[in-house]
Amino acid sequence: MSPPASPFAFPAFRAFFAAKLASTLAQMMMVVVIGWQVYDLARASRSVPEAAFLLGMVGLAQFLPVFGLVLVVGIIADRLDRRHIARAAIALELLCAATLAGLALAGSTALWPLFAVAFVLGVARAFAAPSLSALAPNLVPPAVLPTAIAWNSIGWQVGAIGGPAAGGLLFALAPATPYLVACVLLLVALVALFLIAPVPRPAPSPLTPWQSMKEGLVYVRRNRIVLGAISLDLFAVLLGGATAMLPIYARDILMVGPDGLGLLRAAPAAGAALTALLLTQRPLKQGVGVKMFASVAIFGLATVVFGLSTLFWLSLASLVVLGAADMVSVYIRSSLIQLHTPDAMRGRVSSVSMLFVSASNELGEFESGVTAAAVGAVESVVIGGALAIVVTLLWARWFPELRNADRLDEAPVQGETAKAG
Repeated sequence: MSPPASPFAFPAFRAFFAAKLASTLAQMMMVVVIGWQVYDLARASRSVPEAAFLLGMVGLAQFLPVFGLVLVVGIIADRLDRRHIARAAIALELLCAATLAGLALAGSTALWPLFAVAFVLGVARAFAAPSLSALAPNLVPPAVLPTAIAWNSIGWQVGAIGGPAAGGLLFALAPATPYLVACVLLLVALVALFLIAPVPRPAPSPLTPWQSMKEGLVYVRRNRIVLGAISLDLFAVLLGGATAMLPIYARDILMVGPDGLGLLRAAPAAGAALTALLLTQRPLKQGVGVKMFASVAIFGLATVVFGLSTLFWLSLASLVVLGAADMVSVYIRSSLIQLHTPDAMRGRVSSVSMLFVSASNELGEFESGVTAAAVGAVESVVIGGALAIVVTLLWARWFPELRNADRLDEAPVQGETAKAG
């Protein structure tokens, strides 16, 4: 008897999806409002370059704990119950949301508490991301996994659409409102995670923690498809990340305020969610490697268009295209990484992947802030988009294994041995 085609036929996945959606909504609310508050408070007493630099420091504050904990959390995700790790991480995010709400209710105008909470949020995400990523494949059969990944991406993207838009609108009503709503959403996520029953766990590793760390790094280095997929995302998004500059565009270039900022932050996720929904109905069947590289190139081109635009509608449209192209890349890359990684190593490989993804996002925000402070926000975005296209061409040449990947359903699921690169 063949397994159900839909991952929602499995109760554990339904609970997982609800937790992922609720927690993403909360995270995106907090991230967009923290960025707006830091830039707006900084602009009240500092120049645009100084405020842009401080905006970039928000990304650095979130990246540092991920960088410091990446190998440790991977080992923990492979040795302990991944459900417990995810629950603890969501509880820590709930504490952050409550703290931000308290600061807003008190009318605080200091910047350092915002940076401190951003750092703690980075700690929570460092534990949540690899545990949730490694948990997801245990909830559905391997044959359903690509569809589950697409739906998982939809949940994330829906949260990334609704979170920023709701965060901007709720902040306009009262600064504490988005943080209070985030508290409720994180409580929902926590309850949903407690509804997931115990899942199969890999056999305990006889290796020492140091040997386990080394094994995970060696596996990523030697598996050319995994290494190429992870590193492509790192450099393309690190260089081409336009979202870090959105508070500057919303306040000083497009002049649309916090409401407009919420729409700008939601636009990439809107394009991504529509694309992910399409992928659940019409999964990619052939030439997935070439399609992934093409999507990253389109991502870079859309970034350039956004950087040059002074029209709000064109900026929104380019961000929608950017998000749609990134979704195709994420769908293919996530499927290849999960399907090419044995379950016993998924925690460590997911933690390395998370480091690269976090570097491309949070560290990319820092890079964008520093570059904008040096040459200007528009120049920073345009140069970054152009460099993302260059990276795509280089990776297509350097990783022929990834470029020539044809079908997702041909990828090995368990026990794959890494080939030396």
